[in-house]
Amino acid sequence: MALTPRLDIRQSQSLVMTPQLMQAIQLLQMSNLDLVAYVQKELESNPLLEATSGDYANEPTPAEERGEVGGSETNQAVGVNVEAVSNPDGMTRTDTSGRSGDSNDGSATPDLSDQLGESRPEQIEAISNDLDARLDNVFPDDHGPAEQAGPQLNDPWMSAPMRNGGVNPDYDLEAVLAGELSLANHLEQQLTTAIFEPTRRIIGQFLINELDDFGYLQTDLALVANRLGVETNEVEATLEILQTFEPSGVFARSLSECLAIQLKELNRYDPAIACLLDNLELLAKRDYATLRKLCAVDEDDLTEMVAEIRALNPRPGSAFGHLTVQPVIPDVFVKQASDGGWRLELNSETLPRVLVNRTYYAEINQTTSGKKEKEFLVDCLQSANWLVRSLDQRAQTILKVATEIVKQQDAFFAYGVTHLKPLNLRTIADAIEMHESTVSRVTSNKYIATNRGTFEMKYFFTSAISATQGGDSHSAESVKHHIRQAIDAELPAKVLSDDALVTLLRESGIDIARRTVAKYREAMHIPSSVQRRREKKAAFAK
Repeated sequence: MALTPRLDIRQSQSLVMTPQLMQAIQLLQMSNLDLVAYVQKELESNPLLEATSGDYANEPTPAEERGEVGGSETNQAVGVNVEAVSNPDGMTRTDTSGRSGDSNDGSATPDLSDQLGESRPEQIEAISNDLDARLDNVFPDDHGPAEQAGPQLNDPWMSAPMRNGGVNPDYDLEAVLAGELSLANHLEQQLTTAIFEPTRRIIGQFLINELDDFGYLQTDLALVANRLGVETNEVEATLEILQTFEPSGVFARSLSECLAIQLKELNRYDPAIACLLDNLELLAKRDYATLRKLCAVDEDDLTEMVAEIRALNPRPGSAFGHLTVQPVIPDVFVKQASDGGWRLELNSETLPRVLVNRTYYAEINQTTSGKKEKEFLVDCLQSANWLVRSLDQRAQTILKVATEIVKQQDAFFAYGVTHLKPLNLRTIADAIEMHESTVSRVTSNKYIATNRGTFEMKYFFTSAISATQGGDSHSAESVKHHIRQAIDAELPAKVLSDDALVTLLRESGIDIARRTVAKYREAMHIPSSVQRRREKKAAFAK
């Protein structure tokens, strides 16, 4: 058979990942913080997009304020509040509502010079007598740059209430007067008075920059010496001086060294307590019998040494300024309705509010004649329209998935974690007629605020644990809750082992293996029965 090239016409179907589709998928799996950053970037690059806030029905858009538009037909907006009400009969109702924004009147306020100019002569004379000086000396006419020792009353950054003698609500005086002292600043102040040699001061400054938030030094001294081009013993000598700084225990390279530095300053560091610091893992396990043998002390001496160690600060740098922990912002609120069902509402604060200014597009399109300019303008319009639709679709999809999760886990919201049902992505996807990958993207980095706390959406998807005698399966989270409850209720004289937990769970109708109990216990950071027995006995002895 001869191989010859030829042309054939074939018809086929395929899914093409267009840039717009990829953008919609990316927006769907973004968290609220990533979404805000992405929309802000689009606002900076697309001139047809405008940010807005408040109620779209009542608040005028920037184009309307300029008199460019006459109604809502010329602009498209997204970011409305969406509600869904889940009733016991399975029906869902969605509403849209907005919030009215604050309005500022633009009335002009006369400045101080105008007010003085309108004063009567007897008033000016009274002010001059009270000040014991001429009024033109107190309020000179020359307001040049050399004369301005501070901000003037007619500065543009000052609000109208401030010019009238009030307080500017946007001005934070406390932030100007004093700031939070960081650990690095506190150590740098001590460095300038403790070390005068330039080389060692440079080494000290470098080591200060290498500290973590708790005051520990995690950098190898040999690498520091190699990077700064000095001898290792020079770095070690500088480190010995730095370890005398306040707070005590700073610049330690391990927990035992941190505690040793503090004990040396208290003159309580001896060979017995040094041996105890070398075996902190035994102290964490409360293996006091082994510690007494290693440290060669009796029970009273060991108790005294342990009390001294507990009085120390294992994190000396934690008292200073550190990074602020970002709280979790829920994407959906779940509240109980008056009819016994659950009402779902999207968090409007996490929804960026943008609109497409079609009036501005029409004006620019009429005045633009170049081909490249028109193509750029059309691309901006298409991109803006697609972004608005993608944001709206993202909000509706999140609400749709959250509504189905609430329907499936209705017993959890009513009775607690023990009634959490096994649930997978396929169940939700089949119920809302979407793909599993879409549900997975929606539930990633999304949170639901409920009457029992704030949970990630993926929390409600748990594996199934078989029940004894053919009953309903139990979710993994409910089994973990049973294990934690049993361990919290155990007595010091009767600590439950993993085998005892298996027996207890099977009596409750949960068929589970011992290795699964051990895996769940370790996942919840619960120590073994041997260590728990030591801890409970030590706590009971106190």
